[in-house]
Amino acid sequence: MESSEKHSTLVHFRFNPEYKAQRGRHGEGSNRTGREGQSITLKVPVGTVVYNDETGELVHDFTHADERVVVARGGRGGRGNQHFATPTHQAPREHEPGRPGVMLRLRLELKLLADVGLVGFPNVGKSTLISRISAARPKIADYPFTTLQPNLGVVALGEFPDIVSYVVADIPGLIEGASGGAGLGTQFLRHIERTRCLVHLVDCSDASGRPDPVQDFEVILRELRRYGAGLECKPMIVAASKMDAANPERVEKLRQHARSLKLEFYQISAVTGAGIDELAWAMARFINEFRRQRAGEDAVFGAVAESAQPGTGNKTTTRGRIAMATKKAAKKAKKPAKKATKKAAKKTVKKAAKKATKKAAKKATKKTAKKKTAKKAAKKK
Repeated sequence: MESSEKHSTLVHFRFNPEYKAQRGRHGEGSNRTGREGQSITLKVPVGTVVYNDETGELVHDFTHADERVVVARGGRGGRGNQHFATPTHQAPREHEPGRPGVMLRLRLELKLLADVGLVGFPNVGKSTLISRISAARPKIADYPFTTLQPNLGVVALGEFPDIVSYVVADIPGLIEGASGGAGLGTQFLRHIERTRCLVHLVDCSDASGRPDPVQDFEVILRELRRYGAGLECKPMIVAASKMDAANPERVEKLRQHARSLKLEFYQISAVTGAGIDELAWAMARFINEFRRQRAGEDAVFGAVAESAQPGTGNKTTTRGRIAMATKKAAKKAKKPAKKATKKAAKKTVKKAAKKATKKAAKKATKKTAKKKTAKKAAKKK
């Protein structure tokens, strides 16, 4: 199997579920072996997880493009009659059959690769948010469970060539008891297992029909915890949605709860657009932080995403800020090097001065000794 960016679904396995590599040929005369069978390569989209359907064992997880892995090996060919010939049995009519190849029944699961996952109750504004910050156009209506399948949207912030981009996944809404199959259950949560952070949207308007936004927050958190896969441990941003019709008391209550959990809190309105840009840049900060850690970059770039936010009053580009940061880092790195060279130079000068004084002292002592000996000799004469 090989992961390919040209494939985005597993639908080509639905209508042709059985694949078989070419069989090897029989051995031929004049001590020639049979021709080997050609292998077959199955293309799968990036994000495919391959399981052994019989044992449930994980075979491979394709997280990058052009990954190749052998999932089933062919059998080794048998020995022909030449291997059984002996001095007394020179024309044997014996042979060894080849070994059968591996046969497997595999289960393929496709997990979407997204950077940010949107979670929350149905009809809290997840689809509307993804339609405002990206080019995705999911179905939007004023009734619960409008979203029946995950949607992906690519968010691009900034101006060319300094564009910050990431992928956001909108999954169907969760309700209390979703881990037990209520509503649409948790069958779509696997698509946000690989996200870098989660954005939890909470409806703070009186039209939601639920009296306590903090209780809504805890219900969704409980369902994530029951699902497992580390979703409850991911970095999370809390967003109070529908601020154009929100109840201020409910918003303040949710804000205090988010502050007690040390979570970032934003107020957004998809209708008026208030708070949308701030939330989008907050997501970008989380993604850039993760990408820097993964790439092993220097900590100097830590403030780039924050300084690139709108409204900072700094008109320099992101590339210029990065260049300035690198220059500062280079200067800082040069300072200790200069100090070290100065110290080394001082030490060498002191050593040279000591050697010179020692040599001069020796020469002076030799000269004085010669003069004394010459005076003694003159007195004796």
